[in-house]
Amino acid sequence: MYILGISCYYHDAAAALLHDGMLVAAAEEERFSRKKHDYGFPQNAINFCLEQAGITAQDLDYVVFYEKPLLKFERILMTALQMFPQSWGVFRESMVSWFNEKLWIKGKILATLDIPDEKLLFVEHHLSHAASTFFCSPYEEAAIVTIDGVGEWTTATIGRGTAVWEELPNGGGTPTQTTNHIDLFGEMRFPHSLGLFYSAFTAFLGFRVNNGEYKVMGMAPYGRPTRMDDVYKVIQVGQDGSVRLNMDYFDFHRSTKRTFSDKFIKLFGEPRVHDSVFYTPTTHPNKDHPQWDDATAERNQYYADIAASVQRVTEETILKMVNHAYERTGSRNLCLAGGVALNSVANGRILRESPFENVFIQPAAGDAGGALGAALYVYHVLLGKPRRFIMEHAYWGKAYTHDEIRAAVAASGYTWSYVEDMDEIARLMVEDMLNKKVIALYQGRFEWGPRALGNRSILADPRSAEMKNIVNERIKFREPFRPFAPVTLEECAPEFWEDLGDHRQTYPYRYMLAVCRTRPEQGDKIQAVNHQGSGRIQTVRREWNPLYYRAIELFGEATGVPVLLNTSFNLRGEPIVTTPQNALNTFTKSDIDTLYMDGFIVRKSSNGK
Repeated sequence: MYILGISCYYHDAAAALLHDGMLVAAAEEERFSRKKHDYGFPQNAINFCLEQAGITAQDLDYVVFYEKPLLKFERILMTALQMFPQSWGVFRESMVSWFNEKLWIKGKILATLDIPDEKLLFVEHHLSHAASTFFCSPYEEAAIVTIDGVGEWTTATIGRGTAVWEELPNGGGTPTQTTNHIDLFGEMRFPHSLGLFYSAFTAFLGFRVNNGEYKVMGMAPYGRPTRMDDVYKVIQVGQDGSVRLNMDYFDFHRSTKRTFSDKFIKLFGEPRVHDSVFYTPTTHPNKDHPQWDDATAERNQYYADIAASVQRVTEETILKMVNHAYERTGSRNLCLAGGVALNSVANGRILRESPFENVFIQPAAGDAGGALGAALYVYHVLLGKPRRFIMEHAYWGKAYTHDEIRAAVAASGYTWSYVEDMDEIARLMVEDMLNKKVIALYQGRFEWGPRALGNRSILADPRSAEMKNIVNERIKFREPFRPFAPVTLEECAPEFWEDLGDHRQTYPYRYMLAVCRTRPEQGDKIQAVNHQGSGRIQTVRREWNPLYYRAIELFGEATGVPVLLNTSFNLRGEPIVTTPQNALNTFTKSDIDTLYMDGFIVRKSSNGK
C-alpha cells in the first residue's frame, strides 16, 4: 500500500511517501524550487517521492492533505469579520489568496495526480503534527505536545498516543495495545498562540516572521532576561502552560503589515531595523568590531535583553505545558511537534528539567513534517495498520548518481580527483581541516528537515574562535552573532557537554534539536562552536553515516577533540543545496576550499578555479 502525504500553502511545502507503513521518501519543495520556505504546491517533491518508489500517481492507494482547508478558511473569515473594519486589508488579501488557490486544493490535487475522489483524504493540522512525531518515535505509548503558530483554529495541543507494533522494537514482547490511537484531549485556540507570540517579537527584533525565529534564539544568549515582567504584560501563562495573549499588544489578527501594535511599541520601544549591524558589549567585550560605536552597542544590548526575556518566557511556558502533559498522562515518553518544537534551547531544558525519561522530536517538526504525519495517521489510525517504522536518521531526500555528479564536476572547470576508499576520503578531509581549510561534504540523500546532518554540510576545525568568524563572514555571509553547531561521535558527547542523561536513547541530539551546556573545562577547546557556554549538538553513529563518523573520529585522533564545526551547505537566504550543480554554485560563490562530493574531490586553485 502506497500513501502520499502533502503539505503546502502556509509554510514549507513538502511531500512524503509511505509503502506499507515504511517511509520511502520525504522532501521539502524548497530543495527543488530553490525558493527558501517555498509554500506553493509541492509538485517537485511529489515527483521525487514517486520516482524514488518507482511508481506513478495511479499506483497510490491514498493521498492525504495535512489539514482541513475549509476549517482554516472559517477561522480566517470569522476573524476578519470580528475585527472589521480594522481587518479590511487582511480580509482583502486573504480572499484573493484563498479564492485563487487555497480553497481549491482538493481539485488541484485530484487534477494534478489524476486520482479519483475516494483516494483523497484530509487530516486536521495538529493531528498531522502529532502523528508525525508519535508514529516516527520508538515508543508504544507517549504523551504528545504540539505547539505552532496556528493550524485551522488550534495553536497547541496535549494528548496521548498508543500504538500496536507488528514487532516491538529491540525484540520486545507482546504489544499491550489493541489499536493505534491519538487522543488530543487539550488544546489552545487562535488568537492565543505561543508561536504567534514568539513571531511578533521576531519581527520586532528585526527578523522575518516564519524565517528568523531561530535568530532570536541565537541572539538571546548575548542578553539578560531583564524584561520578563514587561513580556508577561502581553502574555498570561497558566500553571498548565495555557496561554492568553493581551490582544491590545498585537496586530497579526487585523493587519497584513505588522504583527505587533502601537501599544507594543510604547512598551518595548522602537523596533530594531531589519538587517542592521548587530554587536554588543557581550559579543565584543574588547570593542573590536570594525564598526564599533558605543551608542550602537548599547542599543543592540537592549534588543538582546528583550530576546533573552522572550526566549526565557517561551521556555518556561513550554516546560509548564510538558509538565502538565506528564501529569495528565503519567507516561515516561514525550513526543513533540509543531514549529515551536524547533526551539532547541527550550528542548534542552525539557531534556534536563522535565519529568520525562525519553523525548522524541521529529526532525521536520514544522509544517513540512505535517505531510509525513498525515500519511502516518491514515495508515495507522484510520486503516488500523500495525507499526513497523522508527525514524532512526533523517536522510530521506534525493541522491544523485555517480554519472550525474561526474558530469557536473567535469563541466565546472575546477581541478578535481576521484577517490573510492572511504578511509582515504576521511583522511583528506581531516588533513584539510587541520590546515585551517573549510570543506563541504555532499553525499547520498539530502536531509529531511531544516538541519544539515552530514550529507549537505559545511565542516571546519572547531578549536579556535577565528574559524567561526571565517565561516560566518566569508562563506555563510550572515550575522556574526549566529552560532554554529558542534557535531561529535555519540559516545564522546558526555566528555564535552553536561546533563546528557542516557544520550544514546535521546533522539533530539542526533537531529541537532537540543542545546546542551558545554562543560566549563572544555569550552576553550571548541571555541568556534561554544555559544556562550552551550552548543546545539549533533551526535553521530557509524551505522547512520560512516564517512561523517570516520572524519570526526580521525580528527579526534589527531587533535584530542572528536568534534567538528557543522553548518548547512548553503549561502544566506538560500535553501540547503540539492543537486551537484547547486553544490558547485555555492562552492564557487563562497570561500569554501574543498568540496567532497560522493568520492569526487573538487579544489580551488589560487585563482579560484
